[in-house]
Amino acid sequence: MMLIPHRHTLLEGKFLARYDRFIARIVLGGIEVDAHCVNTGGMEGLIRPGSRAWVSEVPDDSPRKLRYTLELLEIDGVTIGVNSILPNRLAEAVLRSRQLTGLKRYRTLSPEVAYGNRSRVDFLLEGTNWRHWVEVKNCHLVYPDGGAYFPDSVSKRATGHLDELVERVRAGDKASVLFVVQRKDGQFVRPSALHDPAFAKAATDARKEGVRFQALQFDPGTRGFSYLGTIPVDTKPYPLQEIRRFREAHAHTSGWVRRGKTRSGS
Repeated sequence: MMLIPHRHTLLEGKFLARYDRFIARIVLGGIEVDAHCVNTGGMEGLIRPGSRAWVSEVPDDSPRKLRYTLELLEIDGVTIGVNSILPNRLAEAVLRSRQLTGLKRYRTLSPEVAYGNRSRVDFLLEGTNWRHWVEVKNCHLVYPDGGAYFPDSVSKRATGHLDELVERVRAGDKASVLFVVQRKDGQFVRPSALHDPAFAKAATDARKEGVRFQALQFDPGTRGFSYLGTIPVDTKPYPLQEIRRFREAHAHTSGWVRRGKTRSGS
C-alpha cells in the first residue's frame, strides 16, 4: 500500500469552532490557538466542536501570521483530511506511480498549465502526439448511503472546469476528472445535484462528451495518507429525496461563525 507522508509532523488537539471561514479554533496543549482552515466550502458534517483534530505547524522562519494549519478531523471514528489544497499532491503521487487506468503511459507530467478562458489545469500529461488534461477535485462529504458527494456547496469554478475539459475533448485531446476522497468510508462518488445542480448536470454532460471520471480514495492517518485505490464515479441523475434528508440532518455541522453569527458555507 502506498503511503504519502505528511510534510510536517502533526500535533493533536481538539476542534472548537470555525470562524471567518478560513480560521479554526483549536485547543492545543491546553491552550486555544487559531489555525488556518484551508477549505472554501461549507465543510458539511465536519463542524463538530469537541472532535479530535490534527494540525501542522509552519517553520519558524515562515512569515505567515497563523502558525498552524488544520489537516485532519476525526468524526464518528473516521479520520478525514480537510485541507483542500492537499489533494493535488495526493493525485500527483498516484499519477507518478502509474497505477491509474488510462493515465499510465505518458512522457511528461506538468502541473498548473494554462488553458481555456483564464484557467489552469491541475495536470497535463503528454505523449508523443497526444495530450491528456486532468482536473482534481477534493471530496470529503460522505452520506449514510455510502456516497461521497461533491461539491458540498455551489462551485461555479468547478462547473467552469468541466466546460473547459469538454472543449479540450472536442479539440481532439483527452480529459479526466480525478476526485480525491480524503476518507476511507466512501463507497462511490456522485456529483451533488442537491448542493450544485449546475455542476451535476455539467458532469453528466461532460461524461457523454468523453471526459473521463475516476475517484481516488485515501485513508488519512498521523503518518500520512494511505492510498486505497479507486472507487466508482456515478454521474447519472438520481432521486434527491434521500440525500435531502441527509443534508437536513447535517444542517448544524457546516458553515462558520462571524461576529457571533452563524453563516452557511458557500
